[in-house]
Amino acid sequence: MSHVDQTNDHAAEPLPVSDTAVDSEILTGHNHKLYIETVGCQMNMLDSELVVADLRKRGYELTKDVKEAETILFNTCSVREHAEHKIYSSLGRLRYGARKNPKKVIGVMGCMAQKDQKLIFQKAPQVDFVVGTGQLAQVSSLIDKARIHHSQNQRSRELAVGLGRKDGKHSEITNSFQSYDPLRDPEMRPSPFQAFVRIMIGCDKFCSYCVVPSTRGPEQSRSPREIASEVRVLADQGVKEVTLLGQTVNSYKHTQDGKLFRLSDLLSLIHDIEGIDRIKFVTSYPKDMTNDLLEAIRDLPKATRYLHVPLQHGCNDVLKYMKRGYTVEDYRDMMQRINEILPGCSVSSDFIVGHPGETEESHQKSLESIREFRFKNSFIFKYSERPGTKAAERFSDDIPDEVKKRRNNEMLKLQNEISEEDNAEFIGRQVEVLVEGPSKSAQKVTENSNESLAEQLMGRSNCDRIVVFDGNPRLAGSLAQVEVFDVTPTTLIGSIVTKEYQHNPSSSLPILQ
Repeated sequence: MSHVDQTNDHAAEPLPVSDTAVDSEILTGHNHKLYIETVGCQMNMLDSELVVADLRKRGYELTKDVKEAETILFNTCSVREHAEHKIYSSLGRLRYGARKNPKKVIGVMGCMAQKDQKLIFQKAPQVDFVVGTGQLAQVSSLIDKARIHHSQNQRSRELAVGLGRKDGKHSEITNSFQSYDPLRDPEMRPSPFQAFVRIMIGCDKFCSYCVVPSTRGPEQSRSPREIASEVRVLADQGVKEVTLLGQTVNSYKHTQDGKLFRLSDLLSLIHDIEGIDRIKFVTSYPKDMTNDLLEAIRDLPKATRYLHVPLQHGCNDVLKYMKRGYTVEDYRDMMQRINEILPGCSVSSDFIVGHPGETEESHQKSLESIREFRFKNSFIFKYSERPGTKAAERFSDDIPDEVKKRRNNEMLKLQNEISEEDNAEFIGRQVEVLVEGPSKSAQKVTENSNESLAEQLMGRSNCDRIVVFDGNPRLAGSLAQVEVFDVTPTTLIGSIVTKEYQHNPSSSLPILQ
């Protein structure tokens, strides 16, 4: 169930009766070039992959040139203000082109669509439809409707969104947010050998600064049977690493055939699927980091020793303002259990600087937490007020932007120093790397010159550190042993050391292990 609304530019004039033959001609007689712009998290990347897969099945072809596309989609994020500004700027640039080419169909989907809804039509009247996070299955039909309306010199503004958290019974609200997990599209993935798998949608944590419980709806876990089936399909397509996704992924719970499955049980279920070499999951919530999950990672060789568990702040007072539901002491207890059960496991974090109520002393406590916990890396964000959140209702965003910038830079500098120091511990050691392909720096140089530097490869270690090294491009998709001889704050630099060979079914040549 979803809340669907429709308004027309010519509301006083009824639409002509649909002619199936005419409609079919309209829908086939157009440029099938599709452009999609995605901002935000891994969940958005997965949503775009799935929507594109459905449209490819209907004859659409992806293009990187927005000007040649007659179907343009924006998959949006509302977690940060900057992401919203970026989308509205992109829409603004299309306004003239939409008037010039009446065949262009423009759609906005995702979190900003769920949050702003009709406001998008007001700010960007060239938009044909707005689709929330739980209505992505409707995208193809909404494109068809818009194209038919265009042929009649009319613009239909279709709104398909989930219910607000106070707009009905819990069951009604839950049903209005549907997980969308159809066929896959390999070209939209991070690499041909890596794929995201959604194991749950929504969030029930209600942190004061966050819009996700509103834009993604109530927490719902998918069935283990569906997830395992999807992973098998991915393995058959050549995927070697799957990343399980959830807003608070370690909160996963689903009862199937009378048995309660937690994330630890799900890891065990998919661990023995042939072809899959690595299993990761993001993003975790500190209070739900249970020992059974840590022990499953310890006992399952394919589970990577990497956890992304946002602390968000190092001051208990600010954590209370944030409604995070734990203290720094709780987080410390979690870190001690991780270190005891999973020695050598790397942990990364998120931090918000400049949250209402953050004093200079509070900020110093966050810096101290980075020194104490020595995160592999931290994603650091300046607080931005998000309409509809409890923080926006209760607190004034009264910390000057220059203070936020300074604190952000101080935290980033400290984290980089710690990351480089800890990376240096790997010098002289060997790490197992899942090879993803040419490194980004090599790709950039190759694009700007006639020389091929494709031999410079990159991948990630079992503890999720980026590793760069020279090697045969045919190594992509395999596991390689690399000895580290240098580092940066973000990267291990090394060389392949093994001499053994392993046959790669996708290649006619043997490759280094």
